[in-house]
Amino acid sequence: MTAPPSDPDPRPLAPLASVTRVGPTQHEDPLAGRSAAPPTGRRIAPGPIAVLPRPTALFVDAARAGGAEVVEISAATRGLIWLSEQRAEELAELLDAHPGIQWVQLPWAGVDGFSSILPRYADGRGPLFTSAKGAYSEPVAEHAVALLHAVLRELAPKVRAARWAPVRTGLSLYGRHVVIVGAGGIAAEIIRLLTPWRVRITVVRRSPGDVPGAHRTVTVDELHGVLPEADALILAAASTERTRHLIGSAELALLPEHAALVNIARGALIDTGALVEALREKRILGAGLDVTDPEPLGDDHALWSEPRCIITSHSADTPEMTAPLLAGRITENVRGFLGDGRFVGIVDPAAGY
Repeated sequence: MTAPPSDPDPRPLAPLASVTRVGPTQHEDPLAGRSAAPPTGRRIAPGPIAVLPRPTALFVDAARAGGAEVVEISAATRGLIWLSEQRAEELAELLDAHPGIQWVQLPWAGVDGFSSILPRYADGRGPLFTSAKGAYSEPVAEHAVALLHAVLRELAPKVRAARWAPVRTGLSLYGRHVVIVGAGGIAAEIIRLLTPWRVRITVVRRSPGDVPGAHRTVTVDELHGVLPEADALILAAASTERTRHLIGSAELALLPEHAALVNIARGALIDTGALVEALREKRILGAGLDVTDPEPLGDDHALWSEPRCIITSHSADTPEMTAPLLAGRITENVRGFLGDGRFVGIVDPAAGY
């Protein structure tokens, strides 16, 4: 068992670069204004910035709002705002061809889509990478709480039944024990949203240290000790090789039969085969999944027909929700790039988040 990183954020199905206009800003970035210097006091040389692979007006304007000179990529380019996860290898080729690039802003909070690129910069050489980690906390946490209610109230089997149930069933969230795996921005927002239900919260994180609002904080080596006491388990950790199948047969067997499982992080955190078996055998109450492994699931996958499983097709945040948050992160990081050298959402290429 290895420690989970603290803050993922599910990527939307539609590309952010396709969003050209958004409505009024609904959400706030809890990390806005909380910039930090790069590790080891590294200084980033500022200069012109390129926005690729599709430089839509929303994000170009966000860069210019931070003072950027937005240009076509060239030998003079020093900053790069990259808006696609599906084209990671193209990004790698650009970085190889333009070694003068000092800083790269990535579009999502989770950076597992760039796992083929980041390790080559693990030694601290090459560009500084920043992500949107923490920026999407509010919409994702909102979705997590919605899934938690839906599983506890047994909405999935009820809506599938298509007949009046002879017995009233469902569990209340009030006073329950909720275990959250991960200690980043999404977890913090989930804790805040759960306050009215007077729940008891245990946070499982990779390193020791209290989490505001949690009643108890433990490290991942204590995960097995808290699962038997969990009424709900919410996964809000990043996906890395070390967290793959963090929840498998052994962990599911430790959960009580009335426990609800919610995953708004990455599908790979759960052993899908083990989950199918646990649901089929009714060893947990149900599962609310915004993410799956594989993703998307095949049309004939067993989880689609499992009556106590809700799948929401990676829609915990939508491009319309995340675009203004990313735009704000871009503006703030451009100011740091051109100014004091401090950034929000610095990525550790060695750790992969």
